[in-house]
Amino acid sequence: MDFFLINDRSVFHFPVNPEEVNISRQKGYETVTMLTHGEFDFPQGEKVKEITFSSFFPKIYDASYCRYKNIPDPNEAMNRLNAMLKAERPYQFIITNTLINVPVFIIAHNTTFRGGEAGDIYFEITLRTWREPKIALRKESSPQKVNSSSLPRTNLKTKSKTYTVKTGDSLSKIAKLELGDSSKWKSIYQMNTKVIGNNPNMIRVGQKLVMP
Repeated sequence: MDFFLINDRSVFHFPVNPEEVNISRQKGYETVTMLTHGEFDFPQGEKVKEITFSSFFPKIYDASYCRYKNIPDPNEAMNRLNAMLKAERPYQFIITNTLINVPVFIIAHNTTFRGGEAGDIYFEITLRTWREPKIALRKESSPQKVNSSSLPRTNLKTKSKTYTVKTGDSLSKIAKLELGDSSKWKSIYQMNTKVIGNNPNMIRVGQKLVMP
């Protein structure tokens, strides 16, 4: 299981998995007060979800908890999260081997420096799922009657796309076939380092690779 924030220009791979991930779901209600009858709640559909987790950026690689060897410098990683916080376009948040693959904005990023752990930077991050706004048009069937369509909901739990390695495949060939650009092989490798291993040229037939 690995955690990623991806857009069309970069892939951010969290070096240490959080111990837990909290997903907040709420349902919207509109309260109407009727004279002599009191208050009534009318459901308005599901509200946007929030995803919260905490982890840290280690200064020194440790195989017991780091997900890959070439971990980023903690200060550089923190600055990248800060830049994502200011982004005007959503990132794709992916937890591999799960159904979590949703567009999000970073809405909060808290940083902690702890004494006695020089160089390590701890953080807590809150993501808010994003969905493209869609407008429903009203259609008049007669001057007295109007039918309105409800707003469709975007399915935020999309399953990660995978590719099964075939004879003669390479990461650049797969990137060309699946992503339209052979130079994007590094993104595929970063998302599948645990499956492939340290050598990106040593992929094996039958391996299932998660696609960006």
